[in-house]
Amino acid sequence: MLGKDYHRLLKRQLKKTGLDSSENPEFVKFFNMVNEAYKSFDNDIKHIENILEESSKELYVANLRLRKERDHTNKKLEHLVDNIGGVLFETDLDGNFTFLNNAWAEYSGIPIEYAVGKSFRHFLHGENIDGFKRFDELFSKEKEHIKFIFKHQRNDELMWFEVKSKLIKDGKGNSTGFIGTITDVTNLKETEIELQRASKSKDEFLSTMSHEIRTPLNAVTGLTNILLMEDFLPHQLENLKALKYSGEHLLGLINDLLDFDKIKSGKLKLIEKDFSLNYFLESIKSHFGLRTEKKGLIFNVIKENDVPDNIIGDKLKLTQIVKNLLSNSLKFTENGCINLSVKNLGVKENKVKLVFKVMDTGIGISKSRQESIFESFMQANSETSVKYGGTGLGLSISKKLLNLQGSDLVVESELGKGATFSFEITYKISNRLSVYEPDMIKMQPDYSPIDINVLVAEDNKMNVLILKRFFSKWGITFTVAENGEEVLDLFEKFDYDLILMDLQMPKVNGYQATKIIRKYQDKNKANVPIIALTAFAQTDVKKKTELYKMNGFMGKPFNPEKLYKLLKSYSKDYNKKAM
Repeated sequence: MLGKDYHRLLKRQLKKTGLDSSENPEFVKFFNMVNEAYKSFDNDIKHIENILEESSKELYVANLRLRKERDHTNKKLEHLVDNIGGVLFETDLDGNFTFLNNAWAEYSGIPIEYAVGKSFRHFLHGENIDGFKRFDELFSKEKEHIKFIFKHQRNDELMWFEVKSKLIKDGKGNSTGFIGTITDVTNLKETEIELQRASKSKDEFLSTMSHEIRTPLNAVTGLTNILLMEDFLPHQLENLKALKYSGEHLLGLINDLLDFDKIKSGKLKLIEKDFSLNYFLESIKSHFGLRTEKKGLIFNVIKENDVPDNIIGDKLKLTQIVKNLLSNSLKFTENGCINLSVKNLGVKENKVKLVFKVMDTGIGISKSRQESIFESFMQANSETSVKYGGTGLGLSISKKLLNLQGSDLVVESELGKGATFSFEITYKISNRLSVYEPDMIKMQPDYSPIDINVLVAEDNKMNVLILKRFFSKWGITFTVAENGEEVLDLFEKFDYDLILMDLQMPKVNGYQATKIIRKYQDKNKANVPIIALTAFAQTDVKKKTELYKMNGFMGKPFNPEKLYKLLKSYSKDYNKKAM
C-alpha cells in the first residue's frame, strides 16, 4: 500500500511499476529516502523561484530607473547641445553635414534640414577667399585639429564665425568624419577692426602732428645753422647755441613720442652694424662735455682696457639709451659729477657682455618711487615735473629699448644721494680690424663748392628759403618747383644730376611724380637719382620710397652736414673720381 505522504512524482512512479512499499520493509526505507529527496528538491525549486522573483522585481525596477536616467540624460544632453551658445556639427569625410544643432538655424538663418547633406563650402561668403583656401585644410585627414575665421552673409548682415574642427576615428583607427564647433565672433572681430581703425587714426594723427611741428622747426634749425656758418659777433654765439639747442631739444621730444609709439606697437626694429665703441664714447664725451662744463659739473667717461672696440650691434639704440640716461642725470644734478663707465663682464662664443653705468650726484630717487619712474609719462613726483620739465618718456623708452634687446634697466638710488642707472647688454665682436667712423664732432666739413645741378621739389616757402641759403653757400646750381606738375615740366625740358622730391605737394605729389619719371622713355633721364624729402615720420615712408624706386630718404628738419654729404655723393666731381 502506497504511503499517503509520498511526493506526487514518487507515487506516479510506484503506480507505473505496480510496486507496493509494504511488500518489502527494505523498499519502504528506500522509498522514504527518495521521497525526502523529492521534497528537498521541491523546496530548493521554490527557494530559487522566490529568489528569481525577487531578482526579477529588482532588475525591473533597476531597468526602469536606468531608462528614466537615460531619457533624462538624453534630454539634458539635447538641451545642452541646443543651448550651448554655438553650433555643434558633424560631417562625413567630404565635409557634408550629417548633424547640426539648433544654433545653426539661429546663426546662419538657414533651416537645418536644408543644410544637412550639403557641403560646408556651400555656406561660405563669396568674398571669403581665405575661407575657401582653408576649406580643404579644415576637412583634411592630414590635420587632426584646425581652426579659422570666416565671413557669412545673413540676410543684410555680415557676420564673422570661428570654426574649430577635429578628425574622428573608429575603434580600428579608421577616419570616419569630423566634429567641430562654430562660434559667433562678430563682436570680437568688430572690436578688432575698430581698434585697428583707432590705431591707424592715432598713427595718422602722430604723423600729421610731427609734420606740422617739424615744418616750422625746420625753419628754426635751418636758419640757426645758416647763421652759425656766417660771420657773427662773439656775443651772438651763445644766443645761436641756445637757439640750436632748443630746436634740437624740441626735435628730441617729438622723436621720443614717435619712438614710444613705435615700441608700443611693435614696429621698432633692431639694425645691427659694425661700430667703434671708442668713437661712440668720444662722441658722447664731446656732446655732453660742453653741457656739463656749462653747468659746472665734472663729466668722466671710463672704459676698462679689456673692453673691445669694434663690436656689432644697434649703435643708434645704444646712443639713444645712453643719451637719455645722461640727459636725465644732467637735468637732476646741480653739483658734483656725472660718470659714464663701461665694463667687460666676459667673452663667450665671440660675444662680449658689457655693463654700462651712468652715475650722478644729483637729487636721487626715493625707494617708493623707483618703480614708477620707468612708467610712461611718469617722473619722480609732480614737483620734479614742474621744476625740471620733460615728458617722462626718456627712462621708459630706454627700458623698452633694452627689453627689445633682451636686457633691462636697473636703478640704485637714495633720496639726496644721487642715482646710478645700469644695464647689461651683449654684443657680437666684429672680425674687422678697425671700424672707420669719421669724427663729425671735431672735424667740420669744409663746405667746398659742389658741381651739381639739382631740381628741388618743395612747396613750403620757408624750406625753399633755407635750401637756397645752403645751396648758395655750397655753390650749387638749382631750380625750384612748387608742385608736382612743375617738376614734370622742368624734368622734361632740362637735365638734372639729382631731384630732391618733397612727398607732399599740391596737384601731383612726390610719389606720383616719381612714378611718371621712372616710366620715361629716355632711360638715362628716367634713372635720375631722386631723394625723398618729408617732415612726416610714418614708419612705412622709407618702405614706400623704396617701392617707388627712389634712391634715398631725408627727413626734415635738414641736417646741413648730412645734406651736404648727400649732394656731394651725387656731384659730377664725385662720380668722376668713382670712375
